[in-house]
Amino acid sequence: MSRSESGITLVALIITIIILVILAAVSITAVTNSRIIDVATNGTANYAQEQRRENETMENSVDFMNEKVESIDRILHPEKYSTN
Repeated sequence: MSRSESGITLVALIITIIILVILAAVSITAVTNSRIIDVATNGTANYAQEQRRENETMENSVDFMNEKVESIDRILHPEKYSTN
């Protein structure tokens, strides 16, 4: 009498687990050796610094534009700024 069994065998399960462990080890080694985490951390710091610089530039631009608008307004409407 022969028995026909379907399903995964214990050997196939062990081989699959071993392969997954090897792939995980290779992936972790690749991530740590390629310094991806360091690059991502530096990128975050650089982004924050550039964002501050951009905000300063925008504030300076707004101040500059306000000065120019006031200067033009003084030329076009001198009566508003006269001291008499």
